[in-house]
Amino acid sequence: MISDFIFGRVLIIGDLLLDCYIHGSVDRISPEAPVPVLLRAKHSSVPGGAANVAMNAAALGCAVTLVGLVGEDGSAREFRRAVGREPGIDLGHLVEDPDWVTITKTRVLSGRQQIVRIDEEPSVLVPPPVQERLIAASLAAMDQADVMICSDYAKGVLSNEVLQAIIQAANQRGIPVVVDPKRRDLSVYKGAQLITPNRKELAAATGLPVNSDTEIHFAALAAQEQFGGDVLVTRSEEGMTLLERNGRMTHAHVPQSEVFDVSGAGDTVVATVAAMMSAGADLRTAMVIATNAAAIVVGKLGTATVSRAELSAALKSKIDRDGVIATLPEAQGIIEAWRRHGARVVFTNGCFDLLHPGHIALIHAAAREGDKLIVALNSDASVRRLKGAERPLQDERARATVMGALRDVDLVVIFDEDTPLETICALRPDVVVKGADYTEDQVVGGEEVKSWGGRVVLADLVSGRSTTSIVRKMKAGPPATTSPEPVSLKPE
Repeated sequence: MISDFIFGRVLIIGDLLLDCYIHGSVDRISPEAPVPVLLRAKHSSVPGGAANVAMNAAALGCAVTLVGLVGEDGSAREFRRAVGREPGIDLGHLVEDPDWVTITKTRVLSGRQQIVRIDEEPSVLVPPPVQERLIAASLAAMDQADVMICSDYAKGVLSNEVLQAIIQAANQRGIPVVVDPKRRDLSVYKGAQLITPNRKELAAATGLPVNSDTEIHFAALAAQEQFGGDVLVTRSEEGMTLLERNGRMTHAHVPQSEVFDVSGAGDTVVATVAAMMSAGADLRTAMVIATNAAAIVVGKLGTATVSRAELSAALKSKIDRDGVIATLPEAQGIIEAWRRHGARVVFTNGCFDLLHPGHIALIHAAAREGDKLIVALNSDASVRRLKGAERPLQDERARATVMGALRDVDLVVIFDEDTPLETICALRPDVVVKGADYTEDQVVGGEEVKSWGGRVVLADLVSGRSTTSIVRKMKAGPPATTSPEPVSLKPE
C-alpha cells in the first residue's frame, strides 16, 4: 500500500497564503443592519496556497522544501508558526520583503457554514529585484529535489520570468515539474511535465466546453498544444481525467464521500501526484491515489491535509474483496487496478489437491509479504502430467473454490502448463513465494520477477505434511489398533 512507497524530496515554489478561521455561532440578526451576529468562539490559522501543498506532501511522508514570498508582518510570523506544526518542511529558502503584505484569507464560520471571507493581499506586482531573489532561492533549493511543484495562485510570485527560469533549470537537472495552474495562457508552463487544472481552469485556458468526457478530451488536447506536457483534469465529483502525451486517456472515478469543504482539495491532488512521482510511480497510479486523497480531504472542514495512514487505510478498504477465481486476462485487469491503488502483489502456486496445515502455513507466509495474494493452481491436466493418472483427487474448480475461500487469498487463477512461468510473466508480481524445500535459483519465474525489481521469498515448511503422504496413508488404510479400554460414563 501507500506505506510501502519511499518518497523523495519535493520542492514547492509558489504563492504562500495564511488561511485564518473565525468560528462561532449565530443566534440573532443585528438590529443595525440585516446581517447575522456571530458570537466568536475561537480563531485558528493554517498554511494555504503553496504552503498547503507543502503540508499535504509532508503529511504523506515527503521531505519538502518550500520557496515563496512573505512580508515582515504579524501574518508572516503566524505563517511560520503554522507551517512549523508539520515536521519535514524546510523554510530556509523563504524570501522576505518589507514591502510585501503576507497574503491572508480569513473565513468566518457559524458551525460548518461559511458566512463571509475577508482577503488581505498586496496591491502591487512583485518587483524585479524580488523576482531575482525568488529565482536564486529556487535554484539553491533545487539540487536536492526529486520533483518540483509550481503552485500558481496568480498572486504574483510565479511571474513569467520566474517560471521560465525555474522550469528551465529543473529541465537541465532532469527534475520533473508539476504545475497547478491559474493562468489563461498555458504556454507559460512550457517545459513542465504535467499540469493539473480543474474543469473551470481548463475551460478558461482553452475557451472550450468541458461538460462531458468528449469535451474534456478535446479541451485537454488544446491545453497540450499550448504547453506540450501531460494534462490531469480534476473534475470534482466526476473524478479525474489524465491525457498523456502519447495520446492515452484514463479516467479515475472518485470514491463516495461526504463533502464538507472543497477548499484546498486541488492542493491535496497536486501534492499526492508529486509524492507518487518522487517514489517512481507512473502517472496513472498517481492519479488513482490522488483521487482517493481528494475524497478524504473534502470531508474535512477548512484547509486540511491527508495523512499517510489515512490514505493507506482508504486505499486498502477500496481494494479489499473476497477471494475470486479469474481467468488470466481478468486477473491482469484486477492486478492493474490494485497497483493503481499502491498494492504490492504476491504470487504463489501449486496443485493444492488436499489442503493441509503445510499449505495453510505457506499461504499465511505468502500473505505477509505484501498486500494482495494471488494463488495459481495447476489445472487438472497439468496435475495429471505431474502427479500421475490418479491425481488430482479434487477437480480444478473444487480446488479453486476452497482456495478462494481462504481469508489470505485475494485471487485464484488456473494454469494449464507444467510450470507457472507464463502466468508469472503475464501478471508480473512483486514477490513470488515458494517453500523452503526449493533454493532461490530453482524457483520458476524467480529470475524474471527479480528482473523487474521484485524478489523471491522461501517460506518455512511444516514438517511431515504433504498431499502425497496423506494419499499414501489413505491407501494403506487405518493402522492396526488394540482393543480399546472401557470408557467410564461417570461424570468427571
